[in-house]
Amino acid sequence: MFEMWSFPFMQRALLAGVLVGFLSSYFGVFIVQRGLSFLGSGLAHAAFGGVALGLLLGVQPLWVALPFTVLVALAITLVRDRTHLAGDTATGIFFAVSVALGVLFLALRQRYTEDAFALLFGSILAVNAVDLWMSAGVALLALAAMPLWGRWAYATFDRDLAEADGVNVRRDDYVLSFLIAIAVVVAVKVVGIMLVAAFLVIPAAAARLVARTFFGMTLLSIAFGILSTAVGLAVSYRLDVPSGAMIIFTQAACFLLALAIRR
Repeated sequence: MFEMWSFPFMQRALLAGVLVGFLSSYFGVFIVQRGLSFLGSGLAHAAFGGVALGLLLGVQPLWVALPFTVLVALAITLVRDRTHLAGDTATGIFFAVSVALGVLFLALRQRYTEDAFALLFGSILAVNAVDLWMSAGVALLALAAMPLWGRWAYATFDRDLAEADGVNVRRDDYVLSFLIAIAVVVAVKVVGIMLVAAFLVIPAAAARLVARTFFGMTLLSIAFGILSTAVGLAVSYRLDVPSGAMIIFTQAACFLLALAIRR
């Protein structure tokens, strides 16, 4: 059972999965509690536009997807803040534009490569040292921003009261959107663009079903995200099936378990 973890590629995959599981689940609680589940899907497809641009330019796709996705996340926040449109409406606009740009960039390149396929559907077993350092850096950035957790939580439950209490809610929204965008780009390497939204939503949704407090929800979400990543990776190795999909299936099992406990 444990011999699989003796292989370097499995060790790198596990470490990357744990880091991404932590990031996605930590920020996922704010996405779920604020009713912004569509945001994860929108930013994942924004990353698709950035990946396609990177392939067109002939550079590392993730390094282009990172600033591209951050700009889209900040633009969604700006439109939502200035126009008072619903979050899913603003996300839907940039979702469509980003996918259209991605299709255009791939068409201009006139070649669909294995790199594009891997980023669409995930390639956790192909994680390298650069990916690990990138994931670790974003995790450290998330830890450095933990003092803002209380402010984010306050605004999540009562935005008007938080503003009246002197909390700069708008600035905090931009910071949160920035960090979520970075987490999405890192997660793309592990589970792929098509599955990132589920990675952001399912552990947090499962935690919400059984947690009594928002702090408890955050801890449970992180636990579900990390545990499901490790278990899904091990099962996928044993059954020789795609790792990203099996991780999501494991998270879905956690959600069903939480649902049963709640009932």
